[in-house]
Amino acid sequence: MRRETQNVLLILLGGALVKIALNGDYLRYVKPAQQPWIIAGGAVMLLLGATAIIRDIAAARAAAKAAHEPEAGAEHPDAHGHHHHPARSAWLLVVPVLAVFLVAPPALGADSVTRTEARLPASAATTSAAAFPPLPAGAVVPMAMNEVVTRAGWDANGTMNGRTVEISGFVVHTGGQTLLARLVISCCAADAAPVTVYLKGGGADRFPSDTWLRVAGQIVPGTATEANSYTPDLVPVTVERITAPKDPYEY
Repeated sequence: MRRETQNVLLILLGGALVKIALNGDYLRYVKPAQQPWIIAGGAVMLLLGATAIIRDIAAARAAAKAAHEPEAGAEHPDAHGHHHHPARSAWLLVVPVLAVFLVAPPALGADSVTRTEARLPASAATTSAAAFPPLPAGAVVPMAMNEVVTRAGWDANGTMNGRTVEISGFVVHTGGQTLLARLVISCCAADAAPVTVYLKGGGADRFPSDTWLRVAGQIVPGTATEANSYTPDLVPVTVERITAPKDPYEY
């Protein structure tokens, strides 16, 4: 790969990292705690690329100055009609980096859920029933999807029984059923694992996959088992379409 291509790639990739870190798009790929490292990595790439470009420009000017003062009888390197063409194919590597710089890929969604089996959050396996305190007072209790699925699959005390909980997630249609899903990540999108609930009624099936909803309803006790990948049934009371959150994952 030519030095010019390397330098341009460094500038574009560094700029893309800084851009997504500052506008929040980085949350589609990693946890919020990674933002300072992304900014630092992007800044280093920008600095290296800029330094290399400045150095190469200075070297080219020096070479051009020397070329205007050839030794007597010296022959120009292209005197015999040779043409030197850069390896244009190397510039194709710029295309994907430029695409990320201009249009950030979307967060993982319904396709990832249908390709990956839902499972009980890893933290639940080491959680005793006594670790689940009663839900706070209120007619509707907002909860993370992760916590709802954990309680539904592991809480022997039934702290959610008869309670109306409110969760948000995106729609997934699979196997003739409608799911509400969230993706839980430990570090980055590469280790994302879905947590899901079956929506039983409420008209949620009219929404296309990847539509974000806020759903209030009651979990049917005993429906989250190992046999169904710990996916409980939820009977909606209200279903509201919402805008996708800036940070689409749970942790």
